[in-house]
Amino acid sequence: MRVLLTGATGVVGTELAQRLPAAALAQGRPLDLVPVARRGDTAVHWRMGAEPPPPELAGHWDVIVHAAASTRWTLGRDEATAANLEPLRAALALADRDTHLVQVSTAYVGGERNPEDLRGPEFEGYRNGYEWSKARCEELARDLHPGPLTLVRPPLVVGRRTDGAIARFSGPYTMIQALVSGTAAVVVGDPAGHAEISPVDEVAAALTAAVLGPPPERPRTEVIAAGPDSLDLDTLLDVIHDTLNAFRAARGVAPLARPPLVPTERWNRFFLPLADRYLSPVQSQAVKLLAMFQSYTGMRRPFAPTWKVTDPAGAMATAVRHWAERRPRLALARPEPWTLLGSGR
Repeated sequence: MRVLLTGATGVVGTELAQRLPAAALAQGRPLDLVPVARRGDTAVHWRMGAEPPPPELAGHWDVIVHAAASTRWTLGRDEATAANLEPLRAALALADRDTHLVQVSTAYVGGERNPEDLRGPEFEGYRNGYEWSKARCEELARDLHPGPLTLVRPPLVVGRRTDGAIARFSGPYTMIQALVSGTAAVVVGDPAGHAEISPVDEVAAALTAAVLGPPPERPRTEVIAAGPDSLDLDTLLDVIHDTLNAFRAARGVAPLARPPLVPTERWNRFFLPLADRYLSPVQSQAVKLLAMFQSYTGMRRPFAPTWKVTDPAGAMATAVRHWAERRPRLALARPEPWTLLGSGR
């Protein structure tokens, strides 16, 4: 079985590249896995969408796992097109009607929309450029790929369930760092809103099953989520806060104060205008970046999973502990309180 893996040095790609060969060997399946990335020492280098494919990528592929993507929520429409749509077009050019395309998307293309989070016509009702581009990628794959198609939709991804390890601290780890630095003086969102996370090894397991299983006869969508058992935002904050404070207590460091939860509507109506006026530019920018989590940690209804994530609280705690062990200076830091401009302090 000849398998092409794009985005092989990313969060999901790294985990899949480690898991897939062992799973194929256990099934007695010969596997020729070819990893592709923009950089790295263990992958074929290819700037997908910006240059022709290297010669070693010619020939038939039994499966293409397209995990390459920019996950930045601050992408503009042109940036998102170049970063995500054009690489998919390049991957599709390598596929034929007998190639099983396994496309890594995001669960949030199928979630409900909160009008307060929309950014107008630029993203056609989606919350950011990443989400918009992933939705367009799903449409592109359905329209252009003549062969079997599996769409895999993970939520926010954290470290492995077993040990918390992950290739890169990004996405939800921004919130963890904000809590210990004092940047997140408040957390904005619905305390009872659903906050979906998945350990990266769960995502890799779902992808492995898709690669080694029979290709679907019609396009199939795999939604990785805890569904009604997902954490609410209040519980998610408790898990992060309690895990960090246990790490700090074991090292004789004072605990972190849990930041207050402010409902989104109240924040946008009353507090945000004051924040824009009185916070420093750095603090104001931090508030805006953290606000991007609002729609991801306050969903009114959970996803309907096809691949069920169990015990998300335990997975989150393991991820936080691993982050703290790898970033002890940050995890043990003394938070810097906010200072209002003109306060003289």
